[in-house]
Amino acid sequence: MAYRALEDITVEEIGAAGVPPDEAERLHARLRRILLESGSSGPEAWDAISKRLLSPHLPFPLHQMLYYGCYVGFDSEPPPAWIPNEECAASTNIGRLLQRRGKELLGSRYEDPISSFADLQEFSVENPEAYWKMILEEMGISFSVPPSCILRDHDSYPGGQWMPGACLNSASLCLSLNDKRGLDDVVILWRDEGDDSLPVHTMTLKELRTQVWLVANALDTLSLSKGSAIAIDMQMTVTAVIIYLAIILAGYVVVSIADSFAPNEIATRLKIANAKAIFTQDSIIRGEKELPLYSKVVEALAPVAIVIPTRGSTIIKGLRENDISWHDFLGRVEYSKDITYAAVEQPIEAFTNILFSSGTTGEPKAIPWRHATPLKAAADAWAHMDIRKGDVVAWPTNLGWMMGPWLVYASLINGASMALYNGIPLGSGFAKFVQDARVTMLGVVPSIVRAWKSTNCTMGLNWSAIRCFSSTGEASSVDDYLWLMGRASYKPVIEYCGGTEIGGGFVTGSLLQPQALAAFSTPAMGCKLFILDSDGNPLPENAAGIGELALDPTMFGASVTLLNADHYDVYFKGMPVLNGKLLRRHGDEFERTASGYYKAHGRTDDTMNLGGIKVSSVEIERICNGVGSSILETAAIGVPPPTGGPEQLVMAVVFKDQSVLEENLEKLRLAFNSALQKRLNPLFKVSSVVPVPSLPRTASNKVMRRVLRQQFSKRSKF
Repeated sequence: MAYRALEDITVEEIGAAGVPPDEAERLHARLRRILLESGSSGPEAWDAISKRLLSPHLPFPLHQMLYYGCYVGFDSEPPPAWIPNEECAASTNIGRLLQRRGKELLGSRYEDPISSFADLQEFSVENPEAYWKMILEEMGISFSVPPSCILRDHDSYPGGQWMPGACLNSASLCLSLNDKRGLDDVVILWRDEGDDSLPVHTMTLKELRTQVWLVANALDTLSLSKGSAIAIDMQMTVTAVIIYLAIILAGYVVVSIADSFAPNEIATRLKIANAKAIFTQDSIIRGEKELPLYSKVVEALAPVAIVIPTRGSTIIKGLRENDISWHDFLGRVEYSKDITYAAVEQPIEAFTNILFSSGTTGEPKAIPWRHATPLKAAADAWAHMDIRKGDVVAWPTNLGWMMGPWLVYASLINGASMALYNGIPLGSGFAKFVQDARVTMLGVVPSIVRAWKSTNCTMGLNWSAIRCFSSTGEASSVDDYLWLMGRASYKPVIEYCGGTEIGGGFVTGSLLQPQALAAFSTPAMGCKLFILDSDGNPLPENAAGIGELALDPTMFGASVTLLNADHYDVYFKGMPVLNGKLLRRHGDEFERTASGYYKAHGRTDDTMNLGGIKVSSVEIERICNGVGSSILETAAIGVPPPTGGPEQLVMAVVFKDQSVLEENLEKLRLAFNSALQKRLNPLFKVSSVVPVPSLPRTASNKVMRRVLRQQFSKRSKF
């Protein structure tokens, strides 16, 4: 759609956007005054319009008309949707740090927090020892045994060894008393779906500590060796968070399994991690449906299970002989209000959590998080989302994905509260919870935002407490996120891209920089990015271009080993050396624009991102190849929509008989969906089936899915 310049917009056009005539007259007059004061186009005009004219109750087509009208003929791509002001920037965690120590750190380069943010990011890369020592002090991180140094060279670690000799317990940091909070401060808020009219439940730090200590004591009655792996396959409820912290506090290792997985996927993860026990629920309530979970765990031949009742009853029928109800598990410990537990202090490199990320061979990569990893997650939140005491952080997720543990550490280590909604986050129930819990930092994935926008479920709600949004998991849509910003009077969206193996992000945004929609404004603190050309060589620094992303290996908190694959082969083998450092592979295709923003363009390997879940093409193809006898072979391709947004799953199919009727393609698509949802993940669905005469292959017979992706991306729709 073509938009007109702001000075050409008429009252009638404002009315055509859905505004009543009288209000259209008033808005047009106010618009003319703003244009006289702030100019008729560009970032300054949009900043004034978004803050002084637009409000959530106005029709979204008007928001679009004015946003795009500001940037008619604008040279910079992408244009900013939010601009920081000096006062707000100075009040951020990074802003306060720079005001105190900017001249000390940056010398004559320091001007003010906004102007000098990029210099601080560069300082964090060039001086990792000084930067991370300073940030951990700012965050109040304490070690039971301090490190001998921050970083040293080590043959086993391409990026160096971080904090050798240090001992701590990352779960203990989440429960500690400090100047950020007291025992009576609220640390978790939650609500069950359907209880929209009831007050939000709260838990104080004192209550959380007591519950975690109780579970930690009960864990020790299982007679497992310290360091044993204990799985969690649950919704991300208050109980799940308590269990998560207790496992790590007591010196065991969490195995994270998403509650959406099919039994064979649960079994695979339990086997890889050698889990000795599992916490799960009898069932999951989603809307009006009650979905079995314990039965899937049993089908997966899981070890001893501790089963939590979803509906609060203490009686669970039909447990296996050695399985334990939650009530009986807690009953193993004599409860008293004075209960306590001494955290098991461990070396910083000890495992705390095993998470999984799909590989390209069909078996998920098992990625251990160490005690250093939560510090990276919390530091990202501190520096980029500005999370601090008084904040309420919500992010619909699950402990089976990295953003679940990330949410725990990002909020609790930084003295903030986390907000959990026990239900489907796609409708008005969750939107009202955001209002009632007074969420200040709302994390999202694009598919959730699209659902909110399509139903306008935030209508009439007050999201004014939000200071910023953050988004991860998949590519964003410009219009969806313009709508999202408008729900909170144009607070910024901090895009956040990283990986389970990073423990956080490598590229993101900042409240000290202009933020553009569906784009990243900066590498994460402590991270340096390289874009490789078609020959595998890094493009000149800060040059515009597109190619495979590579990372400087000196990244605090990043993985150093895998349980079921060679870490060097996966992340370093075959990568170029730059300035004496072997670069680290990530697998995404990235673009750096002429104006300095970064954009993600999906995977360069054979892994795709469906609804925020990374999955290998091989996993999908293995299931789809067996759906019908007419299929010779398939290729699973993640295709980004032409208008932007999450990847769509398209199946290229080679049939034994090339004469396939159109109606049979739709039947096959539904059959693919049924098989994938039953055997892999109930959230996966095929958007389209495309018959092809053959699959493009390399000389060594490998399928060139990238060729198919390029072909399919040129189509207007599927």
